[in-house]
Amino acid sequence: MATFVLNTDITTTTPSIEVTVDPNKPLAIGRHRFRLVVVDDSGNVSKADEVEVIVADQSAPTAVLNVQASVASGASFELNGSKSFDLGGGTIVKYIWTYLGQP
Repeated sequence: MATFVLNTDITTTTPSIEVTVDPNKPLAIGRHRFRLVVVDDSGNVSKADEVEVIVADQSAPTAVLNVQASVASGASFELNGSKSFDLGGGTIVKYIWTYLGQP
């Protein structure tokens, strides 16, 4: 069990770790990124691997939008919301899409 602090490394000798969440300071609803780097017995250090975890609301549905990482200029592409879910047991019945321009 470990209490993670933003951008602070936690080192273990075991291959898994439980993320302990303080009920008084829960992770905000939305996406959170975690990183893993491993070191072998010769001291060789791996490249980092990262994962996103979605902390979901238990009453409202959670939108999950997937798309290719890159597309060719002038090419069409697909946005996919099929991984959206409702932890409260509801069923997703409508998808509302909006183009927001460049970041």
